[in-house]
Amino acid sequence: MKRLLLISVLSVLLTSCTTQPDPPSVSPLSPSTNTISDQALDRALTQLYRQWQGTPYRWGGTTRQGIDCSAYTQHVYQSALATPLPRTTHGQAKIGNQIAYEAAMQGDLVFFHIRPGLRHVGVYLGEQRFMHASASKGVTVSRLDNPYWQARFWQFRRYF
Repeated sequence: MKRLLLISVLSVLLTSCTTQPDPPSVSPLSPSTNTISDQALDRALTQLYRQWQGTPYRWGGTTRQGIDCSAYTQHVYQSALATPLPRTTHGQAKIGNQIAYEAAMQGDLVFFHIRPGLRHVGVYLGEQRFMHASASKGVTVSRLDNPYWQARFWQFRRYF
């Protein structure tokens, strides 16, 4: 009886493992595979911002009813660059290539340390501007040279 139960449980477990697709591999695009022009990227980012502007911040949210910062950057990258990103800010901060502040380009992700254990991420637009899901304003555009963001700046990362 115990053996039959064990075989049944194992068969259910093995079946359920095979029906789940493997998660997509997340890796930065090499420059040779990135065919989007600066103008096309600008148009795509502008369009995405207009679609999401004002969407309220919701921790863990992924929809127009509420979205958090890492879900927003994940959506932007998937929509504008067909590039998958991890779901969390922590995961996004581990991949891609860290780049110097002066070398940041439109489309790079910008990361902040808000307080111990709390990070924030947005998409750099150039000219000291970035779009993000703000806890106080929802999806908005902010400036890196704002004292609040300046004091919390952590790093830029490039994935394309």
